[in-house]
Formats: sequence, structure tokens, C-alpha cells
Amino acid sequence: MTAEPVTERPHLRPGVAVTPLREGLHLRGRSTSLTLEGSRSLPALWEVLSARLDGDPAATAETGHPKVEAALATVTARLREHDLLVDHPDGAGLPPWPGSVADRPGDAAAALAAAHPVVASADPDDATARAVARALARGGARPTVVAEPALPAGQVLAVAGEPPVAVGLRYGPEGGFVTAPADPERARADLAALAERLRPDSGGANGGSAPRALPLLLAAATAQRLLCAVAGLPDPADPRDDPRLLAGRPAVLVAEARPLRAEHRPWAAGPGRAADPPEDLDTALRRIAALGDARLGVLDAPSPGDLPQLPAALVTCRTPDGILAAGAARTDLARLAAAVRAAELQAAAADPGAAGRRVGATVGAVDGVTVGFTVGIAVGAGPGHALGRALRRAALAVPAAPAAPGDGGDGGTPSGAPWREHPQAGHWTAALARRLGRDAALTVRRLAGSAYLATVEGSRAVEATAADAVAVAALDALTRRTARDLGLSAIHHTSFSGAAAPLAAAGQQLVDWVDEGWTSRWLAGLADREADLQTALLGLTGLRTAPWRPGTAAARPLAAALAGCGFTALVPAPALLPAPAPAPAPAGGHR
Repeated sequence: MTAEPVTERPHLRPGVAVTPLREGLHLRGRSTSLTLEGSRSLPALWEVLSARLDGDPAATAETGHPKVEAALATVTARLREHDLLVDHPDGAGLPPWPGSVADRPGDAAAALAAAHPVVASADPDDATARAVARALARGGARPTVVAEPALPAGQVLAVAGEPPVAVGLRYGPEGGFVTAPADPERARADLAALAERLRPDSGGANGGSAPRALPLLLAAATAQRLLCAVAGLPDPADPRDDPRLLAGRPAVLVAEARPLRAEHRPWAAGPGRAADPPEDLDTALRRIAALGDARLGVLDAPSPGDLPQLPAALVTCRTPDGILAAGAARTDLARLAAAVRAAELQAAAADPGAAGRRVGATVGAVDGVTVGFTVGIAVGAGPGHALGRALRRAALAVPAAPAAPGDGGDGGTPSGAPWREHPQAGHWTAALARRLGRDAALTVRRLAGSAYLATVEGSRAVEATAADAVAVAALDALTRRTARDLGLSAIHHTSFSGAAAPLAAAGQQLVDWVDEGWTSRWLAGLADREADLQTALLGLTGLRTAPWRPGTAAARPLAAALAGCGFTALVPAPALLPAPAPAPAPAGGHR
């Protein structure tokens, strides 16, 4: 005998509040709301639809009015679009939870009823462990509390399901945290790593006893994350609901005792596969925010603070050596420049082997001369960004490479100074001149192919055209001068380069009348020229790179966090070099 199919009908989700309006309805759910307006008949229509959703047999029959049925169907469709309805068998009680969140509440409730969570702590009578068990029971599970002496005091581990999934918590006078659901072994490792990372002396400790609500908050969050994992429901820390969190990286609920508060934070250095590179600047900046998270990050978040953002943008952040200042045409570009440079400085401090490696290059047009130069680790928001940064650094490090002939001018300087008419080069050199009170000292020369070196007031830049190089070098000189005039005690300074342009230009739709006087159009042009520039610089420097493999335990969290955010860290590939030859005399320039 086969079982008769169960008939399911749409029901209003538990917890949805409905407010009739004069000419409409307003409905509020767990994570969404809907307002329907435009007819005084809507409140009356809702009475009919509400009775149907409640399963009233008298209301399920059609009204006999096609227009009324069409209106009911329209309202029902809008409710379903906003996840305010759920299909459930008639006659069966719709559980308040998970009925408010599950696509199939009956299946989720059955999974919870079949689960037998085990709540472990060093003391089975621990109040927080018991609170976790009570919260699990209220969610429909049947928990057991056991003693596990190996767990440190103040830690609780809850395990359920098949295959088993676990969630851990730690609590103390200063606060606590709840781990992301994982297999039990991983959850134990996360507990230990986070307990070390979030020690009271690492921030957030205030001394004294914790508020009574703190362990209850952590217990409820632990039970919720475990029950959602067992029932196949979205984790409360779903990146789709919070753009600060990262897909593929654990999100940790971090609680503070005073003031009592808790929020999910991204753990960029936590376990997980390497992420794909960010596809645009906005995505890169969201990941930079995770890298710089105040509690779980590996870097200090770059911030403009109260610094002026005109005539150029400035941000600062802390590094192991001191303050880093970064400048760019826009604040978002300055934040990107600061983050990748701070990551390089952090890597060099944690892994001295990555700080610099001698590589070789053959320079010169006919009879090449092999020279040695040092290029350290290069970090970028993806392989192209990192390689562009490494190649520019290598080109600047090649000692006085002879300029390619055939361009006219002295020493390879392009004739006619075409940068003078370029809007970006003109803007940044003029802005620098106003800051200096005089014209800036400026030289430009062609290095090779589509590669030009500009030096402006001591700041140097390598870009694909003379105008680009002048604009970037002048921008760097301007931000350095501005930082100095503001009295910033910055140990390091960095600025924007065209390597970041492909990220900034990705997905941008520019109208025809926007020319290179606009930063957005200039960035798009830089992005278009980046591939040719990198080809030229590869030929000039002979640089070959390899992924950075951290050589010390201190550097591994940074490496894991960068990979988890889709960032690339490159070091020069090993090369055997002869003793460096004396550097030839510098080529002439154009002033």
C-alpha cells in the first residue's frame, strides 16, 4: 500500500505581523517587509486571504468573482516573492521555529527532533553549558550535557548531526565568542585559535565580572548556529545578509561585556579555501575591511580619519615599523594602496626571507649587461595587481638601465613633451606647483617599449605613457608634500600606481563625453595600457615571480588571510647571479 501524498498549502510564516492601512497593508517578517497600497479594498481582501492561509475550509472555496480571485492571486504572489509564505500540510502544526525561516518547516523540525546534541564542558554543571542545552531543547532537539576535562574552563563545545557538526563558545569576564559551524576537530582547533587571538590582553578587556546576560547571549547564539546547521537552514552569519562577511571564510560572533554587545565578524585568517581574486575595487575594499577587522583582522584598517581629501586623498594605517601614509586621486584608491603596502611590510616583518631577494636582469638594447637588484614581496588584489606592483618596483630598482634609443631627445627622452597637454599630468603638476610655490623639478625618459619613467620632485613612477608616468609621479610627490605639511609622523609613504587601474575600471560604464580629465576615464585608459606595460617591464627587468610561501609560523596567519580574501603575494623566483657590475652613469633627462 502506498501512502497518500500529503497536500500542502501556503501558510503565513510564524511571526509575520500585519498592519491594515487605509488603502493597503503593511507586512513585516523576520528579515523583510512589504507594503501593498492603492485600494481601500485591500484590508477586506486580506481578511479573505488570511482565512485561506489559516486553512479555514470555508475560505478555501473560490469566491466566484474572477476579479477577486485575480487580486488574491496577485497578493499571494507578492507575499511569496518576499518570503512571507511557506508551504505546509493542512492540519499539521506549523512550528514557530523553524517555521519562520525554513523552506520546508516540517522536514527541518523532524531533523531537529532526531538530533541528539552533546554539550561538553570541563564541568557538566557549568551554567553556560546548561544554558546551551536549554536553548537547544527549546529549538526542538534533545541535548545531553557531558563532562570533558580536556576543554579549558570557560569553553563549551556542542556537537550534533550525522555527519557531526560542532559549534564552540568561550566566555569570560571581558566577553566571549561563538565559532562558525564546522566538523568537531575543526571546531576544537578554532576554539583554541580564537581563544588565543581574542585573549583579554588583545583588546576588549575591562576587568570585573561579566553581565549576567553575556553567557545567555553566547549560549543562545551557539544553539542557534548548531540547530541551523543540523536543520539545513542558513547560518545566522550569512554573507548574503551582511556584506561585511566573506563567503568561504568563517564568521565569528564576538561579544563584549561592557557595553554588552555582540556582532558577527569576518575571520579572514580562519580555515577555508583560497578565494577568487576580487573582480572590482568595491569587492577588494570589502575584503580589505575584513583584513583590517578590529578584532580578527591581520592588518590595521587604512582610514582617512580627519585628514583632508583635497587636493589629493590621504589615508593612514599602522604597520610593524610605524605609521604608513598613502595617497591617491581618490580615497578608495588610497585605501587599496595602503592595504597592499601594509601587507608587504607586515610580511617582511614576520618573514624576513620575504623582505628582499636579489634577482638578475639583462638591460640595454644590443649588448646586454646583467645586473643584480633587490625586489621584496609584492602584494596585490589579484595576480595582475601584484605583478604590476612587482614589475614597477623591479624597473625602479634596476640601476640606471640605459634608455632605449630611437625616441629623440637626450638619453631617450620623448621629444615634444606630450605630457604637458595631458589633463591628468597637467592637473597634478599644477597642484604640486601650487603647493611648492614654484614649478616642480621633472624628468621623463623612455625605458623600453611601452614603459616610461618620470621623476617629479624625487618621486618616481613607471607607466605606459610619458603622461601617465608624470601624472602618477606628480601625484605621489604631492601626497608626500601634503603629508609632511600636515605634520604626519609617517615612517612609510606609498601611493597609487596604474597597477590598480584594472580593478578601479572594472564594471564601469562611461559616457562618451567623459574624457581623461575625469579620473574614471583616466583609470580606464590606464587599465587598457597595463598589459602592454607589463610586457615591456618583463622584458626590461627579466623578473620572474613565484607565490609567497611563508617561512615562519608568525607569517602564516597573514598568508592565510590574504589567500582567503583572494589577494596575491609574489616574491622573485630564485636566481643565481654573478657579482653585481658597477652601475653605469645615469642617462640624461629632460627638465
